[in-house]
Amino acid sequence: MEFSIDYIASLLNGEVEGDGSIKINQLGKIEDAGSGAISFLSNPKYEPQIYNTHASAVIVNKSFQPKKEINTTLIRVEDPYLSFTTLLEEYHKLINFQKIGVEEPAFISDTAEVGKDIYRGAFSYVGANCKIGNNVKIYPNAYIGDNVQIGDHTIIHSGVKIYAGCIVGSHCVIHAGAVIGSDGFGFAPQADGSYKTIPQVGNVVIGHHVDIGANTTIDCATMESTKIGNGVKLDNLIQIAHNVEIGENTVIAAQAGVSGSTKIGKQCVLAGQVGVVGHIKIGDNSKVAAQSGIGKSLAAGSIEMGSPSFDRSKYLRVYASFKNLPDLVARIQQLEKKVLTLSGSEE
Repeated sequence: MEFSIDYIASLLNGEVEGDGSIKINQLGKIEDAGSGAISFLSNPKYEPQIYNTHASAVIVNKSFQPKKEINTTLIRVEDPYLSFTTLLEEYHKLINFQKIGVEEPAFISDTAEVGKDIYRGAFSYVGANCKIGNNVKIYPNAYIGDNVQIGDHTIIHSGVKIYAGCIVGSHCVIHAGAVIGSDGFGFAPQADGSYKTIPQVGNVVIGHHVDIGANTTIDCATMESTKIGNGVKLDNLIQIAHNVEIGENTVIAAQAGVSGSTKIGKQCVLAGQVGVVGHIKIGDNSKVAAQSGIGKSLAAGSIEMGSPSFDRSKYLRVYASFKNLPDLVARIQQLEKKVLTLSGSEE
């Protein structure tokens, strides 16, 4: 796939400075890019690289003023980083949405409904009464259970399992090995010490523009729905338990776990390895540092650290004292010796 610099500039609302007819066929770092590649300059500390780069084009800020001669074509934009991100998104779409048709062997139920321009990879399975939107891409070995709904322009990568009755919105990406709608961890203790399985008969409802990382698991609700809001981004290796609700545009990093029936608000950020107990609420715009343990509900705008967690400003003060504990212990021991010495001299 090749595109002229002029075409790329029009896509980014940028201004070309140099030869706009040059063809671009790859993306690259400014220090490593070669002929035919496009890169960007956003951080001023990388400016020396632009004078030596072999990239055919570099996206720069409109205000950029070179201090030396430049041997590459420039595309001037308002925000180079954002523009390069837009370019990556378009490139990603071209790669992932170019496949159309059905690879054999693949199974689809006679009662399933599919839209236009879909792709079904080899050994994929689409169950009864499914509704698959336009331009959906289902990669090899993916399993789509009965009565599943998938919106337009969604990508289901290899090995994804979507259990019966789940709903996935449009413009979503579900990465390899993710499991949507598996049973929640529901077991009732019995008098003899054994556990009786509580049937989980709900589903998972995923909004639009949601990204779900590889090997992440989202359990179905016991009776209603586990809900993932629009714009949510879940990293790899995350466990979302039954009946959880996650608000719009919340981001959760790898190896985090959210226990059952907890509600997480909008625009929240949970860093890696965060653990959240069940049946609590985390308010909108809250942030939780890596490896924190959340054991209570949080008000909107909270910033928490530690396990168990508490307010970030208090945590930093406590941690500063914690680091000084060896010195404090040594001083106390010295004081004890002085006290004993003084007590002995008085006798």
